[in-house]
Amino acid sequence: MAKQDKAAKKEAAKQRRQASVGRVKQIFEAFKMQRREDKLLLPLMLGAFLGVTVVVFLLGMIWGLHWVFLPVGLAFGLLAAVIIFGRRVQATVFRKAEGQPGAAGWALDNLRGRWVVSQAVAGTQQLDAVHRIIGRPGIVLVGEGSPGRVKNLVSQEKKRVSRLVGDTPIYEMIVGDEEGQVPLPKLQRRIMKLPRNIGPAQIDNIENRLSALASRGNAMPKGPVPQGAKMRNVSRAMRRAK
Repeated sequence: MAKQDKAAKKEAAKQRRQASVGRVKQIFEAFKMQRREDKLLLPLMLGAFLGVTVVVFLLGMIWGLHWVFLPVGLAFGLLAAVIIFGRRVQATVFRKAEGQPGAAGWALDNLRGRWVVSQAVAGTQQLDAVHRIIGRPGIVLVGEGSPGRVKNLVSQEKKRVSRLVGDTPIYEMIVGDEEGQVPLPKLQRRIMKLPRNIGPAQIDNIENRLSALASRGNAMPKGPVPQGAKMRNVSRAMRRAK
């Protein structure tokens, strides 16, 4: 029994090492891809690293602890460089995904936190779609495609959903660059800023009620594979690594 436990622990440690190596490779590949397209990446990362390090070092001089503060400055400088890298990668991925059918669904799949995402709960043959997410704000219906068609789709879906969820808040968003729409790069941020109206138990309850409304027939396939798909996987790996 002890041997089996030891072998299991050894195998688990091996898998963790392999996963860690895989994440590092993903990040390195994304860095090379981003560097080819983004000439400002290296200057910005180096500037952030050196700037933060110098500021922390100088702060340490106030108390005569500059050499003690130096490792802290290096750590914060590295963190600043990584944050800039992550944001530049994310901006590139969104730029490449923008305008592709299913791009909004892809963005919703990458939301941080607890969200129940149901892609393409309603759609048309022209690849217009309505995606539904359930979270602490309540229900959010996100439409993408032709504004005229999508507006009707969202209204129809809201009517269907409202019959089952009672007073639960239902928010509507249409992805696009026209007035009253939400640009794709700002979609996640807009959703995360919504007020928290319901608890975790209510989320489960609502999900169960809406399971019967799962997509059928004319719904479009789940999200596109943007040209920056590798970078997308990297952003997930970086979140797990934090």
